[in-house]
Amino acid sequence: MNAPVSHELLAHVSQAWDNDIVAQLTDYIAIPAKSPAFDADWAQHGHIDIVVQRAADWVLAQKVAGLSLEVIRLPGRTPVLFFEVAATRPSDAQSETVLMYGHLDKQPEFSGWRNDLGPWTPKFEDGKLYGRGGADDGYAIYASIAALQALKAQNTPHPRIVGLIETCEESGSYDLMPYVDALRTRLGNVGLVMCLDSGAGNYDQLWLTTSLRGMASGVLKVEVLSEGVHSGDASGVVPSSFRIMRQVLDRLEDSATGRLLPAQFHVEVPADRLRQAQATAALLGDELYKRFPWAHHDCGGANLVTLPMTQDPLQALLQRTWAPTLSVTGAEGLPAFKDAGNVLRPSTAFKLSLRLPPLVDAAQAVQDLKALLEDNAPYQANVTFHAQGSANGWNAPTSAPWFEQALDAASLAHFGAPCATIGQGGTIPLMNMLSQGFPKAQMMVCGVLGPKSNAHGPNEFLHVPFAKKLTAAVAQVIAAMP
Repeated sequence: MNAPVSHELLAHVSQAWDNDIVAQLTDYIAIPAKSPAFDADWAQHGHIDIVVQRAADWVLAQKVAGLSLEVIRLPGRTPVLFFEVAATRPSDAQSETVLMYGHLDKQPEFSGWRNDLGPWTPKFEDGKLYGRGGADDGYAIYASIAALQALKAQNTPHPRIVGLIETCEESGSYDLMPYVDALRTRLGNVGLVMCLDSGAGNYDQLWLTTSLRGMASGVLKVEVLSEGVHSGDASGVVPSSFRIMRQVLDRLEDSATGRLLPAQFHVEVPADRLRQAQATAALLGDELYKRFPWAHHDCGGANLVTLPMTQDPLQALLQRTWAPTLSVTGAEGLPAFKDAGNVLRPSTAFKLSLRLPPLVDAAQAVQDLKALLEDNAPYQANVTFHAQGSANGWNAPTSAPWFEQALDAASLAHFGAPCATIGQGGTIPLMNMLSQGFPKAQMMVCGVLGPKSNAHGPNEFLHVPFAKKLTAAVAQVIAAMP
């Protein structure tokens, strides 16, 4: 088997990024292709169709030898982009396929962007491409093709490769499984999955994601009145919907520590993941919590900074990867300050995002959550929880020796440091599906979301120098697949 020359791989993909891919992603960022959960009229707006078609046109324009591509649209569902590249090395009916995955849908705008930045106004500065979706995860299709082209340029034999790029990931990938079922025979015998939708602990080496948390989300609403009434007249008699909300959430979370109370939402961290977390915590140290944009304030002349929940690096890592956590991501029933009169409000509603450890069943967690929040409501108030989706987490299978060796070799060749492992606190629903469908496949889950890249939030950026090296590493691992 002809192995690729590492420095030539990096030179080829770097040229592709500099000459073309950055420009393609700049155009992509400018299109508000929000995921269906955040744009109910996505089909009418057409933004998702635009980014899919542009990506498809670009792939075809690269004229990759042996590549075929199509945009597939099942009725009533978001489209997917599917490509296939024939193997160029001796193969037989038992040969394994590489599956490359990414997505083109985006999170909504969010507030707090720098004055000179915005979600749909791309800007390239100091090696970083700012704007919504470039790093999460618009770059994946472009990096995948650049990696293939780099192998082709060196005449490096490679296995059969297929690509699946969806447009529903940020909504929980509920449209994906119908496509996987429709394409199952065309996917083939998948031996390696490359998911380019994850993160990195730093920008100094290749990072392999070994676990992902699951998620349960929904809207919790507390209703006490049919209409708002004068607070001076009613307070002291009518219970505050906000206070009842606090009481109900106290059943779920210890507000003093942030620990979730139900035992069924917790799991024991597997021994191998604990060992990996210890190594990663030693490598990253206090950067595991210092990397966040903590708020500062002046107190008697002292500049105080918000403290993390823990300053122990190992504990910080485990709490964001293997512990359940609650976030309130939206609220209704609370008027803006300028509209807030002296009125006791009739209701309060919170959108809840509950991150679950990788081994917790998300569907069962939703049922448990609903019962916990709704039963025995204080003051017999109308307390309802409407689930809006759930997804299981994922714990990576044991790595094959060839895979570990290939990851280290690729990381050393392009970064000068061995591959490191990390669990991620986010959710990629596809990974659990693929692990179940292809239990023997190796899973290269990686991505460009390193420190301060801030996916989903303000000032999201793609670290282009890191992306170049990651692209070259992807190509090298593909070539190493036995």
